[in-house]
Amino acid sequence: MIQITPQMRILLAVEPADFRKGIDGLAQVCRQRLKADPLSGAMFIFSNRRRKALKILVYDGQGFWLCQKRLSAGRFTWWPKATDSATARLDVHQAQLLLWNCNPQSAQAAPMWKAIAVD
Repeated sequence: MIQITPQMRILLAVEPADFRKGIDGLAQVCRQRLKADPLSGAMFIFSNRRRKALKILVYDGQGFWLCQKRLSAGRFTWWPKATDSATARLDVHQAQLLLWNCNPQSAQAAPMWKAIAVD
């Protein structure tokens, strides 16, 4: 089981990935295009060109997990625009919203933490 914690680094590949690739192919994309170590424990999220499916690659210390979500209808409505960076960082709440096909940038949610006033 994949455990998603608030401390986890979640990297989203901005450019679409070739979904014929499996674990080894996506790990190579992490190294070459995303300039990130797939063995770091970070979660990598990829989309196909038509944004009908996502693949998630995670290394848990013993091996890789590769998960796929394919929508039965429609497309994932939000995806970051291509910039000079090949990746976008997400926090856990944003990743959960993305997996539920919501826009993480426009969703109304409570802040992740709140400062406590000390008297």
